[in-house]
Amino acid sequence: MKHPHPPDLVDIGANLGHESFAHDLEQVLQGAHAAGVAQLVVTGASGQGSLDALAIARRDPQRLAATAGLHPHHATDFDAELESLLAELLKAPEVRAGGECGLDYFRDLSPRAAQLHAFERQLMLTVAAGKPAFLHQREAHADFLAVLKDFRDRLPGVVVHCFTDTREALFDYLDLDCHIGITGWICDERRGTGLLPLVREIPRGRLMIESDAPYLLPRSLKPRPKTHRNEPRWLPEILRVVAEARGESPAETAAHTTATARAFFSLPELVHRHESQS
Repeated sequence: MKHPHPPDLVDIGANLGHESFAHDLEQVLQGAHAAGVAQLVVTGASGQGSLDALAIARRDPQRLAATAGLHPHHATDFDAELESLLAELLKAPEVRAGGECGLDYFRDLSPRAAQLHAFERQLMLTVAAGKPAFLHQREAHADFLAVLKDFRDRLPGVVVHCFTDTREALFDYLDLDCHIGITGWICDERRGTGLLPLVREIPRGRLMIESDAPYLLPRSLKPRPKTHRNEPRWLPEILRVVAEARGESPAETAAHTTATARAFFSLPELVHRHESQS
């Protein structure tokens, strides 16, 4: 009898350089692979974080890739030295996108003027590198959209990662030919239900899924894990909720989101050798 194979998924956003993974990263990667997460993009969100993401990606370039950027929370750290570092990192073949960068007016951990400056400069670096952009936006849609419109034609691709916004914002991004990343936020019965009807509106070829580990542990997991730390191995739960909301089978959603992610991030096709078991 053949046993069902795990899904073939790509996690487009995992913060594996986070200190919570320092003691067991290899086990986390093995757990993700066993759960059907074939490839992961490791998010760079600071200078050191981007260096760490690249180092992790270099452990297994077939299965791991990286981004290089500065999260808007840290926008006051953006200076000539960091700009030079990011420009250099974006030349690395394992770095597949510029970011995580963008605007976050929800927490305002950096002044908005600093956020806008860092966002624009990073998009310039990403354009110069000829790579797509991995973007963050929270409670800043109007300013974010205005900046994005200035750069969109020069970027080969854009993904608005961890999308949690309105239908209007979604269609503004889709109208600019952007991709949309969906996280475990959609699994949150307290605040994610508004995404359920919206995710159906995202066309195939524009939708990707991500864990955003160690954040946003899917609240719909049963039984609930003993730890609050999210891991890429829980991506199949996000897939399940997204597929159900779209009226698709998990296999359908897995197939098109994985194909989209591989095309967007220029990830290699993996050769699978499945052996039948009796």
